Amino acid sequence: MAAEDPALGMQEEVESKKQVFPSQDPLDRADFNAVEYINTLFPTEQSLANIDEVVNKIRLKIRRLDDNIRTVVRGQTNVGQDGRQALEEAQKAIQQLFGKIKDIKDKAEKSEQMVKEITRDIKQLDHAKRHLTTSITTLNHLHMLAGGVDSLEAMTRRRQYGEVANLLQGVMNVLEHFHKYMGIPQIRQLSERVKAAQTELGQQILADFEEAFPSQGTKRPGGPSNVLRDACLVANILDPRIKQEIIKKFIKQHLSEYLVLFQENQDVAWLDKIDRRYAWIKRQLVDYEEKYGRMFPREWCMAERIAVEFCHVTRTELAKIMRTRAKEIEVKLLLFAIQRTTNFEGFLAKRFSGCTLTDGSLQKKLESPPPSTNPFLEDEPAPETEELATEKGDLDQPKKPKAPDNPFHGIVSKCFEPHLYVYIESQDKNLGELIDRFVADFKAQGPPKPNTDEGGAVLPSCADLFVYYKKCMVQCSQLSTGEPMIALTTIFQKYLREYAWKILSGNLPKTTTSSGGLTISSLLKEKEGSEAAKFTLEELCLICGILSTAEYCLATTQQLEEKLKEKVDVSLIERINLTGEMDTFSTVISSSIQLLVQDLDAACDPALTAMSKMQWQNVEHVGDQSPYVTSVILHIKQNVPIIRDNLASTRKYFTQFCIKFANSFIPKFITHLFKCKPISMVGAEQLLLDTHSLKMVLLDLPSIGSQVVRKAPASYTKIVVKGMTRAEMILKVVMAPHEPLVVFVDNYIKLLTDCNTETFQKILDMKGLKRSEQSSMLELLRQRLPAPPSGAESSGSLSLTAPTPEQESSRIRKLEKLIKKRL
Repeated sequence: MAAEDPALGMQEEVESKKQVFPSQDPLDRADFNAVEYINTLFPTEQSLANIDEVVNKIRLKIRRLDDNIRTVVRGQTNVGQDGRQALEEAQKAIQQLFGKIKDIKDKAEKSEQMVKEITRDIKQLDHAKRHLTTSITTLNHLHMLAGGVDSLEAMTRRRQYGEVANLLQGVMNVLEHFHKYMGIPQIRQLSERVKAAQTELGQQILADFEEAFPSQGTKRPGGPSNVLRDACLVANILDPRIKQEIIKKFIKQHLSEYLVLFQENQDVAWLDKIDRRYAWIKRQLVDYEEKYGRMFPREWCMAERIAVEFCHVTRTELAKIMRTRAKEIEVKLLLFAIQRTTNFEGFLAKRFSGCTLTDGSLQKKLESPPPSTNPFLEDEPAPETEELATEKGDLDQPKKPKAPDNPFHGIVSKCFEPHLYVYIESQDKNLGELIDRFVADFKAQGPPKPNTDEGGAVLPSCADLFVYYKKCMVQCSQLSTGEPMIALTTIFQKYLREYAWKILSGNLPKTTTSSGGLTISSLLKEKEGSEAAKFTLEELCLICGILSTAEYCLATTQQLEEKLKEKVDVSLIERINLTGEMDTFSTVISSSIQLLVQDLDAACDPALTAMSKMQWQNVEHVGDQSPYVTSVILHIKQNVPIIRDNLASTRKYFTQFCIKFANSFIPKFITHLFKCKPISMVGAEQLLLDTHSLKMVLLDLPSIGSQVVRKAPASYTKIVVKGMTRAEMILKVVMAPHEPLVVFVDNYIKLLTDCNTETFQKILDMKGLKRSEQSSMLELLRQRLPAPPSGAESSGSLSLTAPTPEQESSRIRKLEKLIKKRL
């Protein structure tokens, strides 16, 4: 093993000392360098003059260190002797402590032995006392059991059921204490006697009830006796099968008359006389309360059991007779029977708690749906007493608190569910007739009158339709929450679409270009020079009314979907989907807005055409706004207030109309602006003034002609400002001198953010420059245009892949000319 480096060991020693005694003195550092230290003391030659003073300080420091070392060494001479003396004293103290602990332990063992000797006799006495007490208690119980069994047998023979009820319970309680002693013959014999007495009591009580209420239906003339009442108390203690047998026999005997009166071949058994069934059971319940109400214990709920058994029997009998005579079932008869049945079930719910409904599967089916928070229905009254509202807000009123759940719901009416197809088919037919009536009424009454006070008039037929839907849904949900609700939903979907097509879309005013495309009639009219026909005031009101109606139908259909999902079983919720119908109403809304936009747009077309045909190079001075601007403003002031007032209840769709009109009119205005060529400087100034006037009118369009001035929506303002500012910039470029060329091109690039060669060439055409002059300017533009984005070849290629509105308009004109030639 290599020897340890002395220098390394010394360094570690120095580090250890430094941790114990931290010091800032350079002499204490582990890496002390004498040469560096001396250079620190004497950095220059002049500092050597103080060498004597420095040497004296170091010598003084050495003497102090020697004194400290001497003191420490002297102090350590007596430490070893004092430590040995202290250790000896500690050892003596430990020996003394150990001796004391041993003495205490010996005394504790002696005390424990003494306590055991003292308590040995006491434990024996405690065990003796416990056994003696148990023996005495057991003997007492045995005496009570023996005496009780004898008394029980004697009272049973004498039919003293009142005393037997109290005694039997006590005997059975005492017998429980002897379960662990059943191995003793005497105890086992007493237990067998008790069981025999219970068996005899059960048979005897059943015999007494059979005698009092024979199966043939003849009742004892004296009515119920106190003996039978006490017998019921005994039956409560006996095997539960005895109690069930008594209840079964009594109910069977009580309903035997019902089975005879309402046999399948009897006239009163059919649905038209279903009231007589429920009237009969009501009389029987009253008769039971008067005669037998006190005979049976209250906790047996005999009246409710009779009613429940009647419901089960009635449901079976009605199902049987309806299967036999299914062809005779009509919807009015079916609804009558269902209504009377649900009323009877409601009567049961008010009178009884439903505690005897032991069929878990039935109760699960009859559970009512969770409370609804949807305001589509305010409550659910019986169909025959329901008052049908005809105003628009009927379906949007707050929902009233829902009545408690009915545990008897469906206990009888469930039998009608297989025959609900009759009801569904009837509703299909009724809704078809209702839609036909709506169509006929609309044709007879004509479009709705203009409404400028409360917003667009919603067609009354839509409220009638949804009120009828409400009635159907309430009726069907009372009958079933399963497949019939899905079938009814399908019917609802069918006639929502028909309403949208026949009443709404079918009554929108027709235009020759309503689809946005070309028709033969439009081309012929254009050839003849006739202007596009405008909608009348009544037609504008009709379009707004249809739009408002579609908006109401859209919102109410969404509520209808939510309510249907609340009504059906959880497993069928996914099959309720009215999205397609809501999309249909959205399409009607879009079509209505498009018609309004097209009408106003077409009314402004002649003015724009007049603008493009004016001789702008001959304009000599700038005056007020041009006649075509006045014409555009006139059409806007005629149409927009009417549309706004009739769409007051659907403000967001009026905003959509404004946005769509701006998106249609502004590009068309710019297209006609490019046709104004050539233009003089004064003509450009006049056009700029006209453009500014149109811009102000468009910015004010949402509130034009209104007494209440509202700020236009930001989305609309942004579109107008962007589009009309582009038109103004085009005119400013036209007004600018085209020499020097570089300044003109740079000005064009600066003013038009979407600059390209095609727009630039149109501006040059407006200035009236020749093609030879344009070529050099176009070349200069291509050179000074900023580099196109990555992945794009040039601005020209972009315009090819994404045609501008001007290009689309040119293509349409070429197609029109081609069709005219062929005509």
